[in-house]
Amino acid sequence: MDTSFTHREFRAVGKRAHRLGLALNYGIDAKGVSSAIDRGVNYLHWGAGGLRVAKTKPAVKEAIKKNREHLIVAGTTSLGYFGVTVRGGCESILKALGVDSLDVYLLGWLGTASAWTEATVRELLKLKEQGKVKAVGISIHNRERAANLAQGPELDLLMLRYNAAHPGAEREIFPRLTTRNQSVVAYTATSWSKLLKRPRGWDGPVMTAGDCYRFCLSNPSVDVVLTGPSNEKELNENLQALEKGPLSDSETTWIRQFGSAVHG
Repeated sequence: MDTSFTHREFRAVGKRAHRLGLALNYGIDAKGVSSAIDRGVNYLHWGAGGLRVAKTKPAVKEAIKKNREHLIVAGTTSLGYFGVTVRGGCESILKALGVDSLDVYLLGWLGTASAWTEATVRELLKLKEQGKVKAVGISIHNRERAANLAQGPELDLLMLRYNAAHPGAEREIFPRLTTRNQSVVAYTATSWSKLLKRPRGWDGPVMTAGDCYRFCLSNPSVDVVLTGPSNEKELNENLQALEKGPLSDSETTWIRQFGSAVHG
């Protein structure tokens, strides 16, 4: 089977990644997580989510115990405004998962849930120097700011809003990524499910979640796209969709028109 579309070298940590990353905080249970890992999904994103993310912990810890080197374990700060909270967020995830280090650690939703300051950046880099994280990054919606921060030496990874209704990263961020080749993770691929609904005045076909993920991954700048299935059935549908490979020219035209209609 050709895996050139479904897998890619994840430069930030030097591991091969399945390009559909699993967000653990959207409802899928431990059984679903185990199923995803059995099918090759290895980018696991641990974010804020209370009981929803907590119920996945047994499966994640078991997978780590079996094959830690295969997995790319990512975590995000839920409150990263100060150096002490950046470190505390990382250590909390390490303790929860029973690991010594994370592959990826991000300042979450920069500008709203976290801040880019001398103190927070210093703590991120210190965690990296101490071996507690391999790569540091940010999740961010502000495209201009993301592009500017990407020019600096600190970031190994950008987690960006990118979907058919919000394709602006193609113009404002992707061309400005530095020669350091930061890894790119796309999220909000379905635009919070807006791309799965028929917009007013649209009489053509409506996108599926699988179409949303294929749109993101058809852009060569995107390494991984996050999916947040609520159950194993949705997970399987998303994985099967990726087997279709990149979008055709006709699919691209339709999806861009549909995304524009959804954006309004």
